[in-house]
Amino acid sequence: MTEFSESLTDPFGDAGELWMTGRTALVTGGGQQSTKEPGVGYAISRVLAAHGARVAVLDRDLAAAQRTVDAIEADGGKAIAVVADLLDDDACKRAVEETVAQFGGFDTLVNNVAVGDRAGIFEVTPERFHQLMDLNLTTAWQMTRHAVEVLPTGSAIVNISSVGVRARGPGMVYNLAKAGLENMTVGAANTLGERGIRVNCVQVGAIWGAFAAANMSPEMRAIRKGWSGLGTEGSPWDIAQAVLFLSSDRARWVSGQILSVDGGPSSPKPPKPAGDAR
Repeated sequence: MTEFSESLTDPFGDAGELWMTGRTALVTGGGQQSTKEPGVGYAISRVLAAHGARVAVLDRDLAAAQRTVDAIEADGGKAIAVVADLLDDDACKRAVEETVAQFGGFDTLVNNVAVGDRAGIFEVTPERFHQLMDLNLTTAWQMTRHAVEVLPTGSAIVNISSVGVRARGPGMVYNLAKAGLENMTVGAANTLGERGIRVNCVQVGAIWGAFAAANMSPEMRAIRKGWSGLGTEGSPWDIAQAVLFLSSDRARWVSGQILSVDGGPSSPKPPKPAGDAR
C-alpha cells in the first residue's frame, strides 16, 4: 500500500464528528425577526451551534437575538445574546469585549449584517449613500478591526456578500458596498494570513428566506427560480452550510476566496426548431 505524506496526523480520524466542536463564533445580524421564514444570520447561528460551537448572537434588537438564542438552547446548544448597533465603532468594540468576557474568547467571526436596497447609485441622497455603504461594508470592517485584536491563530472570518456584485443591470449602492466587502475579504486574507487567520466570503444567490418573503410577490418568486442553473431557489440553510465549511478546520487551507452559493450559473435556453410541438 502506498504511503502518502500527510500534514494532518489522521485526515479521516474525525469523520462523523461535529465540525465546530471546541470553537466559539460571533455572528453579526444573527437575530431572527420573522416568525415565518428564517433569516441568514439565524440559520448560520443555528447550524454553527448544531455542530458544537458556542455562539454569540449579535443584533441591535434584543428580542430578535434572544429568539435565536432560545432556539439554540432548546436544541441543547450554548449561546448568548449581544446587543449592539454596529454603525457605532465603540459599540463594535464593546461587542467583541462582551463576547470575550462571556466565553473567554472566540475564534470565528461571521460578518452578516446587511440591508438590501435597490436604490440606484445616482438616485440616493449623500446621506443615504453613506448609510448603505456603512451598513453593508463599514460594519464588517469595524467588527473585523476589533476582532483581530483577540482572534487566535487558527481563527476564521467569513463575510456575507451577494451575487448582486456580478449584476450587469443598473448600478445599486448595495452592490457597490458588497463589491467593497469582497475586495476587503481578499485584502484581509493577505494581511492576516501570517497570523494564521483565514478570511473568506460567501456570495448569496436567489434564496427564499425572511427578507425575500417580506419583499417579493409570488409571481416574482416563480420567475426567480429560473435564474439558477439548477432551476431552483436556495434557502438561508444553504448559505449556513457554506459558512459552516469555511468556519471549520475542514477549510483550514482555504483563504481569500469568494464562494458563490447560487444554484449555478444559468444560460439562455436554445431556441426550439421550427415545427417542434414540445
